[in-house]
Amino acid sequence: METADIEAYKNFMYLSIAIYLFLVYFGQKWMENRPAYVLTYPLFFWNAGLAIFSIIATIRGIPELAYTISRPSGTYHTICSGTPHNYATAFWAFLYLLSKLVEFGDTAFIVLRKQKLITLHWFHHVTTLLMCWLGYAAYDALGRLFVINTFVHSIMYSYYALKALKVKIPRRFAKSLTTIQITQMFVITYVNFASVYFMAQRHPCKRDVNVVYVSGVIIPAFAYLFIKFFRETYTRRVPKTIKSE
Repeated sequence: METADIEAYKNFMYLSIAIYLFLVYFGQKWMENRPAYVLTYPLFFWNAGLAIFSIIATIRGIPELAYTISRPSGTYHTICSGTPHNYATAFWAFLYLLSKLVEFGDTAFIVLRKQKLITLHWFHHVTTLLMCWLGYAAYDALGRLFVINTFVHSIMYSYYALKALKVKIPRRFAKSLTTIQITQMFVITYVNFASVYFMAQRHPCKRDVNVVYVSGVIIPAFAYLFIKFFRETYTRRVPKTIKSE
C-alpha cells in the first residue's frame, strides 16, 4: 500500500484507538463481578504468533538497515536518507504498522484474566500505533528502524509465550528484558535528536516534522514509565515482617 493510500485511512486509526480505549474501560467494568477466564493455550498461541512475526520481520528488515549503516556517512543516511526501501523492507514495514492494531489484543487477555492493567500498557499501545501511522504516512526515514522494536518484541513475546505455559524463567530474565526495552527508548531518542541536529545544519533529511515532535514527547514518556516500572518491580525493597513478641 502506498503511503498516500494509508493517509486516507487516518480516521480509521483514530476510530480504532477510540474503540480500544472504550473497551479497555468498560471491559474492566464488565469483568468486575465475573470470574477470571483461564486462557492458557489461547494466550500461548497469541504470544507465540506475535513472536514468530517479530522474528521474521527482524530478519527481513535487517539487510537494508545493515547496508544503510555500512555506507559512508552511515549514521546520517540511516536517520535521514529517503532512498526508497527494498520490497522486503517496505512489505514488512507495512505489516509492522498493521501489527500495532493487532497488538491491541494483548490488553484483552489482561482484562479477561483480571490482571492489573497499568498505565504503561495501554498508553504504550495507543501512542505506538499513532507514531507508526504518522511515520508510515509521511514515509519517514526512521521507519527503517522498525527492526529495533521487532527484535525486542521477538524476545518479549517469546518470553510471554513460555510464561503462559507456566515455564519457570529466572526473574533476572524479566529484569533484563525491561532493561532492553529502556535501552530501546534511549536509542530512539538519540536518533530523533540526531535528525533534529542534521536538519538544523541544513542537511537534507527525510523526517516529518510532526513525527519528530510527537516522538520527541512520547518516547521520553515511554522511557520514564519503563524506568518507573523497573524501579517499582525490581528494585523496591520488600519490608521485613516484624515478629510479635
